Amino acid sequence: MHSELVEKRQWIESDHFFHALNHCMLLPGPEAQQLAIYIGWKLHGKLGGLLAGTLFVLPSTAILLCLSLVYVLFGNRLWMANLFHMLKPIVAALVLLALIQIGRRALTSPLQWCVAIISFLCMTVFHIPLPWIMAILVAVAIAVAALRRLQSRDGDDVQSRKPKGHEFRNMSRRVLGIVSGCAVVGILPLVFLCLFGKDFRFWLQLSGFFTRTAFVTIGGSYTVLPYVAQVAVAKFAWLSHAEMIDGFAMAETTPGPLIIVVGFVGFMAGFHHFHHSIAMGTIALLITIFYTFLPCFLLVFVGAPWIEKANESQSNRLVLKCITAVVVAAILQLTIFLIHAVLVPAESGRIDPWAAVWVVSAVLLLQLVRLRKGPQRSTGKDPYDR
Repeated sequence: MHSELVEKRQWIESDHFFHALNHCMLLPGPEAQQLAIYIGWKLHGKLGGLLAGTLFVLPSTAILLCLSLVYVLFGNRLWMANLFHMLKPIVAALVLLALIQIGRRALTSPLQWCVAIISFLCMTVFHIPLPWIMAILVAVAIAVAALRRLQSRDGDDVQSRKPKGHEFRNMSRRVLGIVSGCAVVGILPLVFLCLFGKDFRFWLQLSGFFTRTAFVTIGGSYTVLPYVAQVAVAKFAWLSHAEMIDGFAMAETTPGPLIIVVGFVGFMAGFHHFHHSIAMGTIALLITIFYTFLPCFLLVFVGAPWIEKANESQSNRLVLKCITAVVVAAILQLTIFLIHAVLVPAESGRIDPWAAVWVVSAVLLLQLVRLRKGPQRSTGKDPYDR
């Protein structure tokens, strides 16, 4: 995106591009998708943001739909099984390297290490859902930041930073209009499914779950995937453990954001629930993608004019530090989930030595590719530099 939008087309300056990327990383949802929406909004208003965000995810949705159809039609063939058997270790290696790289850059203080360890134990040992952990950490971080502000007596100038009456009314009307518009757009598919679809309770459950999922993807797709896998496989039984791993493999081999794997989850949910109906699976995939990415438009359109001011708050900075640590813990859980599924197939229950060789080989090859590219020169604008 930087090469195309900044260097080639010169639609946006480099400083502004990285500035916008930093802000998009503060919001729930995939930051690349939100960056596309933000740049479209900056260039051509809400219509530009709507077109940019939609076209950003449309190609990967079409490709994933085709792959999902191939998967259910030919998944029992030997060549298809061998293909996924080779892809799974590569996906596990990619996630393992992501864990190492992001963890090395993100965990920079003892507080973050403690939060990461506690979050990992809560998710794996006590099975506390990721949204609850994030909500608790955000509440604690805000309370601690407020206490520090009171102790340092910095609250005297809070009144001066509050918006004036007419500014507050204009802001409220703008936010209310955006929220109302997104609510109307979000209700329309449910009305259609209620009138013409079957088993409306399933569609309500599917759309509600992926709408909630969109609000806990802080830190990128790797954060929410363990939560989706846990709920979709263990709680709702929309697909099997092996099918979930196959979905990861397909998502890693398609262009677009990794979060697009939720489309495969939705497809398999509709396919299984409606007795192997390809049509219902296709509708479920589209519904899943729609409700996963709709909150991205809501958050960017609402927060774009104000997100820069939010970064100046001490409480927000403390929240970001805690959330970054939770991101690392979630990626660690995802890494263990994938590597265990690859090394210990469910059908045998024993360690597959060839899978172990594939994982190690993939890690070495990926590292070799990175070394051949050489170390990237830091410009000081990389959001991970901090």
